Amino acid sequence: MSDTSGLITPALVDLYLAPEDKSEALRALAQRLVAEGRVTDLDGFLADIAAREAQAPTGMGDGIGIPHCRSPHVTQPSLAFGRSAKGVDFDAPDGRPADLIFMIAAPAGADDTHLQILAALARRLMDPAFTGALRDAESPSAVAATINGEEAPAAASSTATAPEPSAVPETAVPSGTVADGGLRLVAVTSCPTGIAHTYMAAKALELAAARAGARIQVETQGSAGTTPLDPEVIAAADAVIFAHDVEIRDRARFAGKPTVDVGVKAGVNRADDLIAQAAGLVTDAGGARPATAPATASGTPGASGAPAGEHWAQRLRRYLMTGVSYMIPFVAAGGLLIALAFAIGGYQIASAPSVLGHFDWTSSHSWAAMLFQTGKASFGFLVPVLSGYIAWAIADRAALAAGIAGGAISVAVGAGFLGGIVSGLAAGFLVLWMIRWNVPRAIKGIMPVVVIPLLSVAAVGFLMFVVVGSPIASAMNGLTDWLNGLSGSNAILLGVLLGAMMAFDMGGPLNKVAYTFAAGALTTAGTTPDAGSLKVMAAVMAAGMTPPLGMALATVVRRRLFTPDERENGKAAWVLGASFITEGAIPFAAADPLRVIPASIAGSMTAGGLVMAFGSTLRAPHGGIWVLPLIGSPFLYLVAVVAGTAVTTAVVVLLKGMRKPAAQAAVAAPVAGKQPAAV
Repeated sequence: MSDTSGLITPALVDLYLAPEDKSEALRALAQRLVAEGRVTDLDGFLADIAAREAQAPTGMGDGIGIPHCRSPHVTQPSLAFGRSAKGVDFDAPDGRPADLIFMIAAPAGADDTHLQILAALARRLMDPAFTGALRDAESPSAVAATINGEEAPAAASSTATAPEPSAVPETAVPSGTVADGGLRLVAVTSCPTGIAHTYMAAKALELAAARAGARIQVETQGSAGTTPLDPEVIAAADAVIFAHDVEIRDRARFAGKPTVDVGVKAGVNRADDLIAQAAGLVTDAGGARPATAPATASGTPGASGAPAGEHWAQRLRRYLMTGVSYMIPFVAAGGLLIALAFAIGGYQIASAPSVLGHFDWTSSHSWAAMLFQTGKASFGFLVPVLSGYIAWAIADRAALAAGIAGGAISVAVGAGFLGGIVSGLAAGFLVLWMIRWNVPRAIKGIMPVVVIPLLSVAAVGFLMFVVVGSPIASAMNGLTDWLNGLSGSNAILLGVLLGAMMAFDMGGPLNKVAYTFAAGALTTAGTTPDAGSLKVMAAVMAAGMTPPLGMALATVVRRRLFTPDERENGKAAWVLGASFITEGAIPFAAADPLRVIPASIAGSMTAGGLVMAFGSTLRAPHGGIWVLPLIGSPFLYLVAVVAGTAVTTAVVVLLKGMRKPAAQAAVAAPVAGKQPAAV
């Protein structure tokens, strides 16, 4: 009997779901849960469902939607099912409306139950007999019995289903593979949310292995819990299949095995091909298990376990997206805390003394200062986390120390997030090379805990302090002197240039030079700054607001060009951009720098130049829209910001839209971190 047993009754089944609008369809199914006493508050439950839908699409593709949530208004784990003749758009990756809709409701405290329900259901959705039976069912009772596992669905006459892996004789020997009792495989599946695709890929691989007469054990690194593969099973395996969009945990366990490494959607859609590729690797190796580095799907040693046929640019994007996915929470938390601090305490809160030992519970100023200082502390981890997890994506845990240290040094020397990308890549590839050293047995045991961290941190430190840091410092000093020479004339040109600098590295050295130049001119002019200084400050702030605002707008007007994680980050970018927190665009720039950075520069140049042309002024060094009363000609200032935002959006949509169809499809699929169109 399935893990979904008892979740659904015939009264919770609607075989003629009429609404084509998603919100109305959700309401119709939720009303059935209320009528059965499984939900106590219709509107409260729908609000919880809507909040989950806002996080990421729950359309799975192939006509399936799985809206779900944990809610205090649910009395017991339940499932409502709807079948729609015309389909309901759940924003599935393949664009197909869902005709089978599963609404999963779990009590707020039933986290494990909720995730187990999703995992079990996701596995069953890979069975064409299961979904076919639901599409052909003639009564609500038949649907409830099929979902609850009370009757086995009959396969459609045109569809031959594979036997379960357990039904395959252990002596079966697939043609063309090792002849020592059958091809033995292990696999790991994972997706950004760790729920649907993780388990669907696992089930698809199990069924494909059964069809090929092979034996496979799959480790699902998902949210419903992970049971690591037994080391003896890994040792006995002939090959490994990784189907993942986030980096595999403890990848080193599989070192030396021929490896097929692909995205999780390939595990769902091309499972038979992956089994055949794994068999081919073993056959090419003559049935022997190599003691060398893991092989890619082509059978050649892979530098970093890259998926089969993956272009170097795609591999680089995967590394960057892994770092971005771990960095995003720090961006959102830190940026929103700082924005809230400005809203409560004004821009002056940035210069407030430490609240440590001086916190006044009754003072709004103390609360604002605490929020600002906490947000600033969170921001301090952006670049180290980005750098560290880029390195981790390349060489696993051994590279974390060098990556994080390199990111911290990048901040210290003023290299910003671009320096963090450099340090992360350098640390990752350096450690990957060191892992492959052939060292004496006596040293091998201390390599991962002493030798590799020691040498890699020292090497990355040298790179950042000596090779990268000094040239950046010299260049920034010379640039500041040049800007001072422009400040007296060519005002519009100066605004355009400062705008480009603000957007180029978004918190990095060029950004900081532009901001420091503006703030310095504001403060050194005494109590009555001249109009030129006030215009420069206004231009810099407008230019710093447009990159995150432009990215946020782009995720709305052309959402399919962005990953689900990017679309979620776009919601926070509205607030961050409006608060003059340029770092809100960093996740977009780190994931796709060749398109996002030029678009951001174009928009910021527009905003900066227009502010100087309009003659808008600003008497505060920070604050965004929260200091609008301190802006001269505020309406024209907002026009400049809106124009810059529109240019950024237009350029990034144009550049992303020029990608090849295959690349666009890859974006629509979940990617590392990020990514991170799954339930």
